[in-house]
Amino acid sequence: MSVVILLAIFLPIIAGTVSLVQLAGKKNKDEEPSQEQLTKLHYNVARVLLITAALAIFAAWRSGSENGVTLFYLMKDIPLYFHIDDVGRLFVTFISIVWVLAGIYSFEYMKHEGKEQRFFGFYTIVFGVLIALCFAGNVVTLYLFYELMSLTTVPLVLHNGSRESIMAALKYLFYSMCGAYMGLFGIFFLYRYCDTLNFVAGGTLNTALASGNTKILLFAVFMMLVGFGVKAGMFPMHAWLPTAHPVAPSPASAVLSGIIVKCGVLSIIRVVYYMVGADFIRGTWVQTAWMTLTLITVFMGSLLAFKEKIFKKRLAYSTVSQASYILFGLAALQPQAMTGALLHSVFHAFIKSALFMTAGVFIYKCHRTRVEELPGVGREMPKTIWCYTFASLALIGIPPASGFISKWYLAEGALNAGIGAYGWIGPVVLLISALLTAGYLLPVTIKGFFPGDAAKESYENLEPSRLMLVPLAILAALTLLLGVFPNPLISFAGKIAASVM
Repeated sequence: MSVVILLAIFLPIIAGTVSLVQLAGKKNKDEEPSQEQLTKLHYNVARVLLITAALAIFAAWRSGSENGVTLFYLMKDIPLYFHIDDVGRLFVTFISIVWVLAGIYSFEYMKHEGKEQRFFGFYTIVFGVLIALCFAGNVVTLYLFYELMSLTTVPLVLHNGSRESIMAALKYLFYSMCGAYMGLFGIFFLYRYCDTLNFVAGGTLNTALASGNTKILLFAVFMMLVGFGVKAGMFPMHAWLPTAHPVAPSPASAVLSGIIVKCGVLSIIRVVYYMVGADFIRGTWVQTAWMTLTLITVFMGSLLAFKEKIFKKRLAYSTVSQASYILFGLAALQPQAMTGALLHSVFHAFIKSALFMTAGVFIYKCHRTRVEELPGVGREMPKTIWCYTFASLALIGIPPASGFISKWYLAEGALNAGIGAYGWIGPVVLLISALLTAGYLLPVTIKGFFPGDAAKESYENLEPSRLMLVPLAILAALTLLLGVFPNPLISFAGKIAASVM
C-alpha cells in the first residue's frame, strides 16, 4: 500500500513536470499545436488524472490506520511522513472527483484560452500536491505541501499573461505566503509543546509543558488560524479571492474555489483537532475571535456578492462567504457543528465548481461576463442553466438539495454548543446569508428563462459540447443526490467529529 500512496502523489507531479520540460525545450513556445497534438495531449492528461484519482481513492479506502510512509527525514526527528486517516479519506475523495471532472471540462474550454500544454502541466502537478496534502501525516509535511500548492497554483491564475492576471497572481502569492508564514510561526511552538508533530485525533499537546505558557500558545494558535484562513478566504485576509477568480481561466476558478479553498479548511482542522485539541481553545478568546471573524466573513461575502455585477467575481465573493460557513462550524467546537462543516466542505466543492463551470460556458459560448448580459440565456442553453439552477438551490440550502443538510447541522450544532450569544447569532447570520445567496443566484435563472423586455424574437442554440456539459451535469446531479441520500456521508462525518472531541 505504501507504493500506491507514493504513486498517487508523485505520478501526476512527475508527469506534469515532464510536460513542462518538453514545452521549455521547444524552440517556438508560442506556436499553436496541431489538432493531432492537442488530442494526444488531452489523452495523456486524462489518463494521468484518471489513474491518479483511482490510485488515491484506492489507497484512501483500502489502507488501514497502521499504514504510514516515511519518505525521508528533514531533521533528526522530523520526517516527511504520509499517513491516511478518515479526514484524509474524505478530502482526497471529493478532491479527486472534482479535479478529474474539471480537467475533462478543460479540454474544450482551454481552446478559448490557449497555451494548453502549460496549463495542463501545472494542473496535473497540483493534483499530486493536493493528494500529498490530504495524506500528510504530520504538520511539517502538511506545511511543505501547503507552500508547494501555493506556488504551483500561481501559474493557473496568471495563465493569460495580461497585466491584470499577473497582478492578481502576485496578490494571491503575497497573501498565501503571508498566511503560510503565520502558520510556520505556530509550528515552532507546536514543536516545543506537543508530544509529537504527527496528527493524532484529539491532539498531542502536552498539558504539563503548556501549563505555564498558555498565553503565548493561544496567540500562536490564533496566528495559525488566521494564516491558514487566508486560503479559506477568511476576513481580513480574503481579498485575493475576488481578485484572482475573474482573471483565471474558468476551470482554474472552479478548482480554486471548490478545492484550493478547502485546503485552508483542512489545515485548520489538522491544527485545531489533531494538534492542540479542541479543549485547549474552548471558551478562550481565541474561540471568540475566530467565531467573530467567520461570521463577519459570512455576512460580508454574501452582501458583496449580492452587489457585484461581474458574474465570476460574484461567485468569488460567494466563496468567501460559504467557506466561512465551514469555519464557523469548526469554531463552534461541537460534534454536530463539525459534522455540518465537513458536509459543507464536500457539498460546496461540488456546488461551486459547477457554478464556475457555468460561468465558463457563458464566456466560452457567448463571451458574456456580466450579470446584466445574461437575460434569455436559459433559452439559448437550457441544459446548462438547469445545471446552474440545481447547484444554486443547493448553495442556498433549499431541501432536498445538499446544502440544506449541512446548514441544518451547522445551525443545530451552534445552538447546542454552549457558546453563549454566538449560539443564536450564528444561525441568524447563516439565515440572512442564505437569503442574500438566493438574491444573487436565482435572478440569473429567472431572467435566463423569462427575459421580459430583453427578449429576442429568436434564440440560437449555444449549448456547449459534451466535454463541458457532462462534467457540469455530473456535479449538478451530485449536489441533489447527496441531499436526497445523505446518510452514509453524515455517518462518516459524524464518526470523524466524534473521534476528535
